[in-house]
Amino acid sequence: MLVSVIIPTYKKEKTIAKNIERIHKVMQETRWDFELIIVDDGSPDNTFKEAKKVKKNNVSIVGYKTNRGKGYAVRYGMARAKGDYVAFIDDSMEIDPNGISMVLEHMQWYEADIIVGSKRHPASKTNFSWIRRLYSWGYHLITKFLFRVPVKDTQAGLKVFKREVLEHVLPRLVIKQFAFDVELLAVSKYLGFRRIYEAPVSIHLNESDSTFDKFLFLSPHIRKMLLDTLAVFYRMYLLRYYHPDSKQLWEYDEELQLRVNTGELE
Repeated sequence: MLVSVIIPTYKKEKTIAKNIERIHKVMQETRWDFELIIVDDGSPDNTFKEAKKVKKNNVSIVGYKTNRGKGYAVRYGMARAKGDYVAFIDDSMEIDPNGISMVLEHMQWYEADIIVGSKRHPASKTNFSWIRRLYSWGYHLITKFLFRVPVKDTQAGLKVFKREVLEHVLPRLVIKQFAFDVELLAVSKYLGFRRIYEAPVSIHLNESDSTFDKFLFLSPHIRKMLLDTLAVFYRMYLLRYYHPDSKQLWEYDEELQLRVNTGELE
């Protein structure tokens, strides 16, 4: 069984090569055959060039010229993945990449459609600040009320999917940035992929508690995420955009659109 690991990256010229090597080493120590797909999300620095210095047969470096957000980068990589399981992990290394093995084992233990690495899992190890905990708790309540996705943390940057799930869900997705994870999980559940479970992760966040300037609605990031989340709800239950009967609204040649809109660097 082949596992594809997508690593979206942006402005990480100083660390991307080291991070790729670290994730590759972690995956070599697992029982899985794997490929790594690194997607440079239009970095203005030398991230793409530095990533290209990693020369391994099962590592692909792709990218495009214009920054479009993490969600777009993940979709871009997933569209090129060949694995039976497709995972993605953030390039920040805040999540210990050893957790990839844990989420993959959970996929088989639970015969799951999706496994979500969760900061709120009782076995997770985290150090995030009180205000980050407040954001996480509040956003969880909102998404639980709107979508009933059966997880307590939708935002941690480590998830794995059955290929079948992505084949149905990816063509329907709209959001490229702030609420991509929620749209991906909510649409999966909406289409009947309900075996969604959590796995523990180890997270070390590089932040301090002195973030009052970003408190709640004063943060543009928070406002945009809330608006995007409400937009998912609107498309799902009012427009019925994601429904199979609305295929004419969302069906398109994704491969062609991705190439035309971005200009590939691979």
